[in-house]
Parts: sequence; C-alpha cells; structure tokens
Amino acid sequence: MSDAVALKAIRIRMIKLADLIPGALDQAELHWLAMPNRHWVLLSRRRAAMIVNRVRMLAFLFAVLTPLWSIVDLVVFPFPLWFWLAMARIFASVMFASLLLYRPNGELADAYQAMALLFAVPTVFFITSYVLLGHYHLSAISAAIASGYAFLPFVLVAGFSIFPLTLLENIVFASPVLMAEGAAGWMRWSGMDWPSFAGAFWLLVLIMGVSALAGISQLAFMVALVRQSIYDPLTGVLSRGSGEEMLDLQLALASRSNAPLTVVLIDIDHFKQVNDRFGHDAGDRVLKQFAHGFKTALRRGDILIRWGGEEFLLLMSNVGVFEATRALQRVREGGMGKRPDGSPLTASIGLAERISDGCDEWRSLVKAADTRMYAAKQRGRDCVVAAG
Repeated sequence: MSDAVALKAIRIRMIKLADLIPGALDQAELHWLAMPNRHWVLLSRRRAAMIVNRVRMLAFLFAVLTPLWSIVDLVVFPFPLWFWLAMARIFASVMFASLLLYRPNGELADAYQAMALLFAVPTVFFITSYVLLGHYHLSAISAAIASGYAFLPFVLVAGFSIFPLTLLENIVFASPVLMAEGAAGWMRWSGMDWPSFAGAFWLLVLIMGVSALAGISQLAFMVALVRQSIYDPLTGVLSRGSGEEMLDLQLALASRSNAPLTVVLIDIDHFKQVNDRFGHDAGDRVLKQFAHGFKTALRRGDILIRWGGEEFLLLMSNVGVFEATRALQRVREGGMGKRPDGSPLTASIGLAERISDGCDEWRSLVKAADTRMYAAKQRGRDCVVAAG
C-alpha cells in the first residue's frame, strides 16, 4: 500500500512539473524527462546533434581561455609552480581543441562520449592543480588567485545547464565533478575546515540541481518542438521531412547489417473526386481514416509517412518483396476505409526493395517505388506492383 501511495505522489509531482511548462508535454511524455531510453529515434538524433554542437562551442571557449590564464599565473606564482600549471593548461587546451575535430555519426552515444571528454578534462585539471598548489605556502595576491582554482567545479556544474539532458543524464555527468570536490576535501583531511567544506559542497549540489532543472526544461521544450516538426498534424503520421531523415537512417542500418528494406508508395485512388464532390473537410476525414487504418493493420515497427497530398510512403525494415506484398494484400482485403458515399477506398501501390533493386541510396529506392505506383495506376488502379 505504501508503494502505491509513493507512486501516486511521484505521479502528482510529475504532473505539477508539467504545469510549469504549459503546452510543452503530454502527460505520457513526462517520463522522458527522467530517462532517455524510450525517446523517439529522431528526437535522440536531434538531441545528439545539439549536444555535440554545444560541446564544440564550450570546447572552443575553453581551448582559447585556458592557456591565456597562464599570463596571470606567471605574474603571481613562483616559476616551478607556474611551469607545471602551464603544462597542465597546455595539455587541457590540446584536448579541448581535439573536440573541435570530432565528427560523430549522429548517435546519442557519440554525444555522450564528446560531453564526457569535455567535462573530464577540466575535472582532471582541477585535481592536478589542487595537488600542485598544495605543495606551496602562498600569501597575499598569490593565495587569492590560488583560491580561484577551487571554484572550477562550480563552473563545470553550472555548464550542464546549456545541455538538453534528462534527470538521469544530469546525475551521471555531474557525479564525477562532485566526487572530484570530495577527493579535494579528502586530500586535506587533517587541516579541513569542515563547516566551510560542507557549505561549499552543499552549494555545489544546489547549483547542480538548478542546472539539472534548466537542462530538463530545455529537453521538455525540445520534445514539444520535435513532436510538432516530425508529425503531420492532420494524419498523425510522420511528415515528409522527418520521413526523409528516417529513410536515410533505416537505409544506413539495413546496409550495415545487409538486411532487406522495403519502401512502399501508396496513392489513394480518385482522391480529387472526394474533394470536388464532398469538400475538403470530407477529404481530410478520408485521409485521417486511411492513415489510421494502415497504421493499425501493419507491424508495430513499420513506419508510415505522409509523402504529400494523398500519397503515403510506408517503410518496412527487415521485410523482403514477397512478405511486403502479402502484407499489403491483407490490408487491401481487410479494407482501407470508406469514401463519403460509402464506397470502399482503394489505392495504387508500388514496392521497391533495397537488395533486389540494388539501391544504395534512398532516393533511388523511392524513385523505383514511385515508378511502380504509376504502373499500378496504368493497370487500372486498386493493385500492388512490385519488381518482376
């Protein structure tokens, strides 16, 4: 009973969080703010691109500013300390510069790797500088500049606020910074000012919380924007722009594993007559009915795209021509909906498959399916035309 009460309380808090971001998220999407494992593929790819771009932006800033601070160190620190700090800064700057050359393939794992390196370098630099400074007794201006190194973890944690991250991702990426701060305290265990250290650590945790909230808010708005951009508002299936992105992704995956990939172009027969006789509102209802019927009749993994007007594109991964043709025949036999006058909806359908058609590029695959769709029209419509 206590578990049920706890779950209910968590759900209420998540709903209240959604109220803080009006119109951004549906309640079913709230769990996406906590964990990334069920995000749309296109959302993950766009989020990965944004993370990598912001990693490069920060890497460029750090690569320029990190060695420049050596001028200040040269003025206030003795030469041996300045030399080793300068070497650490040069090494850090080279690592930051290497991130500018990083060319990911669009996967979220690559974005994680780039972000981990971006924050690992200054974290290691913080520990290194802490060890070096601990060997010197500094005073006056030197001590003041040296104390500034202690604020590096606060800068790092605040930096997470510019990334659209889930709660889990924020915790994972911020944990090494918190551990580095704890390691610095452990290294001065004997002379630790515990109230001062506890206050600083608590402030670091608070900044981490604020940064996490900022990142989660970015993610929430990104989910809403991506949802609006990838789905056709009338039919609820993928829009053409998102469909092209999905075609590119699925063809790359199929080529990598040498798996079949079938593209189907579907054109509703005599759709113009529906608009002319019954009006555009009736035509919109027909399109929604047709898209819903197709989505429910096929496999969960099949992707339906509104290609334009009354044309739809169906993307069937790991399916050859024979299996795809049989599946489409079953959909036709089961009915694809009704026209406003009660007569059945029919469609002209053309198929193309990556291996049998020898297509290494999705545009040529779509062109082959388009040619066969027009062949279906020439054969009297209401039929499926595939290779051979």
